[in-house]
Amino acid sequence: MKQLPIAAGLGMLLALGACGTGHDTAKLTKSGLNPENFKAEYRGDSTALYTLTNEKGTEACITNFGGRLVSLMVADKNGKMQDVVLGFDSVQAYFPENNLSDFGASIGRYANRINQGQFVIDGDTIQLPRNNFGHCLHGGGELGDYGWQYRVYQARQLNDSTLELTMKSPDGDNKFPGNLTAVVTYTLRNDNALDIKYSATTDKPTIVNLTNHSYFNLSGDPSHPVTDNLLQVVASGYTPVDSTYMTTGEIASVEGTPFDFRTPSQLGTHIKDFSNEQIKNGNGYDHNFVLDNNCDINTLAASLYSPTSGIQMDVYTNEPGIQIYSGNFLDGSVTGKKGKVYQQHDAICLETQHYPDSPNKPQWPSIRLNPGETYNSECIYKFSVKQ
Repeated sequence: MKQLPIAAGLGMLLALGACGTGHDTAKLTKSGLNPENFKAEYRGDSTALYTLTNEKGTEACITNFGGRLVSLMVADKNGKMQDVVLGFDSVQAYFPENNLSDFGASIGRYANRINQGQFVIDGDTIQLPRNNFGHCLHGGGELGDYGWQYRVYQARQLNDSTLELTMKSPDGDNKFPGNLTAVVTYTLRNDNALDIKYSATTDKPTIVNLTNHSYFNLSGDPSHPVTDNLLQVVASGYTPVDSTYMTTGEIASVEGTPFDFRTPSQLGTHIKDFSNEQIKNGNGYDHNFVLDNNCDINTLAASLYSPTSGIQMDVYTNEPGIQIYSGNFLDGSVTGKKGKVYQQHDAICLETQHYPDSPNKPQWPSIRLNPGETYNSECIYKFSVKQ
């Protein structure tokens, strides 16, 4: 277990000391977070915790450090509120010096992998940071080459249910061309949907692919693996990967494979079937699915259901793909909220996005953004219960 910085420990001691002096203690969120533990500075920028609520009593807590969803409290089949995302109790634990993690993050400039960190735009070869098997993952993530998950967004809470986060990424940021301004807007709707909208503009031709990287465990108990969950992905195809998790350029049919989730199927049925080359290459599921929804935000893209809690999450998007990642690299080395140790398959990510390595796959939907254009992407996580 990694130690939190001294400042975080002192903050906790001060909070405890206040209990015995008659001073008001910090008001905790429904998920038990102390907003004081998210007040800090990182590289000269101030961090904080923002709380969104709706008429149903659902609560989403977000920090502007990495634009991260820290907790999400929704009612289960018994009416008990459950926190359905993984994360940490303090902002310092999200700092890359302490944990290299993507928990809940708003990923940019390019979600997923770019082959060897290279792409060509208008004849210029761009070399990005290489931080994952020789590829660029999530815009760069090692110390010194920060992706947006390790940066502070400018935050503006518009009302009780809406938070606007802005990232200004300069020309040459991690070698990406163009001054890019991106806005991520979280809205907690009264129909129990967390609606995440992304927009971006540039002053030079560039590439952009944004997503949310929340780790979901709908049981509310991170020690309960998600392998018993029923997953549905409305996708007839997926993009196979090689042993370095890089897409091959093929779109393969899910028919007759462990990737056929067109009807709700138990996630764990084939997750360890390493006789299947793709399950072996992904160490489980770490693949992009080619959605059948024709980029229609009103058509179901995927759903996840926990038989333990009765909570169901339906996913809607205007993106052509969704990356399904079954928490394969959680290995017990990270301790999260309330002292919970995160083990393999304790959560699943459903990341709506364009396909991995699209800059180098001209046959796939384009991720190019030109001056005068606006990038728009939307992901809706809608919650309900089944008795």
